[in-house]
Amino acid sequence: MESFSSKSLALQAEKKLLSKMAGRSVAHLFIDETSSEVLDELYRVSKEYTHSRPQAQRVIKDLIKVAVKVAVLHRNGSFGPSELALATRFRQKLRQGAMTALSFGEVDFTFEAAVLAGLLIECRDVLLELVEHHLTPKSHGRIRHVFDHFSDPGLLTALYGPDFTQHLGKICDGLRKLLDEGKL
Repeated sequence: MESFSSKSLALQAEKKLLSKMAGRSVAHLFIDETSSEVLDELYRVSKEYTHSRPQAQRVIKDLIKVAVKVAVLHRNGSFGPSELALATRFRQKLRQGAMTALSFGEVDFTFEAAVLAGLLIECRDVLLELVEHHLTPKSHGRIRHVFDHFSDPGLLTALYGPDFTQHLGKICDGLRKLLDEGKL
């Protein structure tokens, strides 16, 4: 087993942000176990699909950095009323995407890459609109990188294919748990 861990990457990102932003609310941003397991599985899928360990690590690092930054902005009350409405819309779209991914994983012969890719693109666009005035162009690039990577129809088709059944099962288990706990 290799030494890559999304939990340790999240901790590094949080430490970097915490060192620059003082505040009690920022200290509660540690990644939970289920999210860590899902991220680790997404890393494995990306690595197997791209045949590139550095590329897979980069996409997961970008995902973690973006998630931490958005959480910091939200917890510090940086979003105005219209932005909070966008945040709610983003969460609803993300939840819809997770439920769609679960449905495709549980019901044979229902998978449609275009549907799942479309939901991920919608999530990307809403998130970019949400953070437009709060994050740098570099962070916007990270958001595009993550969502463009995971909305790739080739990757999605491979994920729902026979070679990735074990990974898909673990991702679906994690998504189901996150949905049940209200964390997604």
